[in-house]
Amino acid sequence: MERKKASDFPQELLNLFDGYVHGRTSRRQFLDRAQSFAVGGVTAAALFEMLKPNYAWAIQVPPEDKRIVAERASVPSLQGYGSIKGYLVRPAGAAKLPAVLVIHENRGLNPYIEDVARRLAVAGFMAFAPDSLTSVGGYPGDDEKGLALFGQLDRAKMSEDFLAAARWLKARPDGTGKLGAVGFCFGGGVVNMLAVRMGAELGAGVPFYGAQPNAADVAAIRAPINAQYAELDERLTAGWPAYDAALTTAGVVHEGHVYKATNHGFHNDSTPRYDDAAAKEAWQRTLGWFDKYLRG
Repeated sequence: MERKKASDFPQELLNLFDGYVHGRTSRRQFLDRAQSFAVGGVTAAALFEMLKPNYAWAIQVPPEDKRIVAERASVPSLQGYGSIKGYLVRPAGAAKLPAVLVIHENRGLNPYIEDVARRLAVAGFMAFAPDSLTSVGGYPGDDEKGLALFGQLDRAKMSEDFLAAARWLKARPDGTGKLGAVGFCFGGGVVNMLAVRMGAELGAGVPFYGAQPNAADVAAIRAPINAQYAELDERLTAGWPAYDAALTTAGVVHEGHVYKATNHGFHNDSTPRYDDAAAKEAWQRTLGWFDKYLRG
């Protein structure tokens, strides 16, 4: 299928699809409401196909890339669902490395997130991407099924699974003991949650368009935070000024970046919402942040 850009679609349609992505509307509701945008022989179903992920587009570092070594790993989670499985990647032949936890969106550990882990490995980090859907069989290979499974999970247990994964990764003998976290959408909110829960245990956090923690909890954060937001993602970006102020009051080193004319999910290169310039700039900021606070 020809790759489309966000500019190829009306913003109202992109907003409608965002509602579907976040579970606020069903697929049927999306299709019904998208009928008004179905013109020129293009059906609502065709619009849906154009907007949904094509994970072949997200492969920047192939799994068989000789620069990396990848494996599946399972982490005990006594306060969560018992265990959480994930994807562990590191540079080939490397000594001890700083580690980064990579936290997925609300579909589970999809191919885009696995590729993000490989990108971090190529950049010289050990990366672990856990799958919150482990207890229900893991990411099913279908985003719609993944969303349905995700909705069945207990958020408190899920949080404990991510916390267990973070501490396991930080304690690995092949790591330096320095830990960062990066997450996208739901995962961005998890980065903020981990920053609150882990305090000084977390060395750096980069949440992409993530839900902000309660203002009262921000005082517990010790990790430097570099938040990435999309200008057109009004629902989440509107919370940044208050978070910025709370981080300042708490004395937390932080930055926040709002990328002009971008949509939620602009870093995800499997969908038309991807914005190449913003994604590359945000990724360079991500790597720079981790280089600064996790190395040395």
